[in-house]
Amino acid sequence: MDFPHLIYDLPRILFNVTFIVLMTIGCFLVIQPFIFGFSWASMVVIATWPLLIKIQQFLWGLRSLAVTVMTLLLLLLFVLPASILVNSIMDNSAPLVSWATQIDQLTLPDFAWLQDIPMVGKKFYTTWQSLISGGVVPLMNKIQPYIGKSASWMLGQVANLGSLLLHCGLMILFSVLLYMRGERVALVVRHFAIRLGAERGDASVLLAAQAIQAVALGVVLTAIIQALLGGISLAIIGIPLASVLTVTMFMLCIAQLGPLPVLIPAMIWLYWIGDTTWATVLLVWSCMVAILDNVLRPILIHIGADLPMLLVLCGVLGGLLAFGMIGLFIGPVILTVSWRLIFVWMQETPLPKEIQDLKK
Repeated sequence: MDFPHLIYDLPRILFNVTFIVLMTIGCFLVIQPFIFGFSWASMVVIATWPLLIKIQQFLWGLRSLAVTVMTLLLLLLFVLPASILVNSIMDNSAPLVSWATQIDQLTLPDFAWLQDIPMVGKKFYTTWQSLISGGVVPLMNKIQPYIGKSASWMLGQVANLGSLLLHCGLMILFSVLLYMRGERVALVVRHFAIRLGAERGDASVLLAAQAIQAVALGVVLTAIIQALLGGISLAIIGIPLASVLTVTMFMLCIAQLGPLPVLIPAMIWLYWIGDTTWATVLLVWSCMVAILDNVLRPILIHIGADLPMLLVLCGVLGGLLAFGMIGLFIGPVILTVSWRLIFVWMQETPLPKEIQDLKK
């Protein structure tokens, strides 16, 4: 049987491909400033969509009222803490500079109570006395290299804070639009996924939404609870700038560092001024708050989806290093969604015969 030879118009194909590539690059350059804000808004809307529906049912089925309530909640959760942090940094920069210029006049405490600690107390006391024997200036000279590295890192994060505020504003705007037209946007996304991968593409979209809700529920909600518990304890004890420290704890909990980097210096400061009672109370409370992370987060993540904790941790830390502060929210979602899609894709193929025999 003779088959007709197919004739390809190679120049036409090349021009078509070139045109598509140029249009794709042009579209990317146009939407590049909004990618982070829209991605963040998409994750927030997907994670909080069940809450929006419940609020809408409570408010007589009016979507506009429910969107207004959700917008206010997003402002309280994201914009207000960032604004408080920036204002506090600006307000307290002058006293901090003044304290730094008068550091040579600072008197260090004796910490005589360290000798009462069984077994290790005398060693701690002797070490502390050797550190402060020359006064504050020699001690500061010893820790100066570490202070310089820490200050450089903090300045870099402050610079990223402005970008975070910009993306946060875009996130609020896009979230309002997605809340209003969420069902239509979801149908368009699912339609596109079906066009790409038929039923498997649609299932991938649903799995991605499930993973996003699990990460948001496990990471963000746990961070809020830990930050609130730690902040309440600081406010009750009377630690200065408790609101700023609460916001800092929230960001550290999102970064999977926990609240201890804030609570431990607060305990040291209380022991420094001789308030050992409240310092001991804060020590016990801090241990409970820190342990809560390991108990509450796996439960919340398992409610949304069965995701490995190591994957979530790598996503948070990797997102922070790759994208800055906004990567705290994007990193875990990218890894967990990719992991779920790859896992489902692998399950479509039967296991090797050797593994099947081992399971039997």
